[in-house]
Amino acid sequence: MKPSLTFWYEFASTYSWLAAERIEAIAGAAGVGVRWRAFLLGPIFAAQGWTTSPFNVFPAKGRNMWRDLERQCELMGLPKVVRPDPFPQNSLLAARAATALADALRPNFSRAVYRAQFTEGRPIADRRVLAAILSDIPDGEHALAATDAPATKAALRAATDEAQSRGIFGAPSFTTASGELFWGNDRMEQAVAWARREAHP
Repeated sequence: MKPSLTFWYEFASTYSWLAAERIEAIAGAAGVGVRWRAFLLGPIFAAQGWTTSPFNVFPAKGRNMWRDLERQCELMGLPKVVRPDPFPQNSLLAARAATALADALRPNFSRAVYRAQFTEGRPIADRRVLAAILSDIPDGEHALAATDAPATKAALRAATDEAQSRGIFGAPSFTTASGELFWGNDRMEQAVAWARREAHP
């Protein structure tokens, strides 16, 4: 049985962006398959009594996060960070588009959305911004049209509900086949190793 990992990501999440840039190479080198699952943190934060990102709730934490993001991007060879305004952005439309896409198309689309947001400061809630990104993705026009479909909305709600039921409280998160949960870009390597261990005890 090939080891597998589910990558739970939120488009408004800075560290989900870093994870999206790294996960295919790291998991691929370990022989671990990855399923990309976009979900929404808003309902999960609301259940904790938050109305915005914890990086806004705790300003000192937010300042450190932006500086850390700059350092990480420099180390990873990524473009310079541009802080979107507002932050966090409304990620609903992007998450629906990702949900409507075939599994194999989600990685390229998702990375493009993250780069538009965090290196160009573009508003990912703007349908025109997503249309431009999807124009380079096979079947992208269909995915954009499907963002308004009841089935797409229901699928994204189901993904968010599943994330919450698995104990996910932040993004990025990773779950293994057995349900083991790892949180944070810096736990990716451990998640990949655990997935391998489960498949090859």
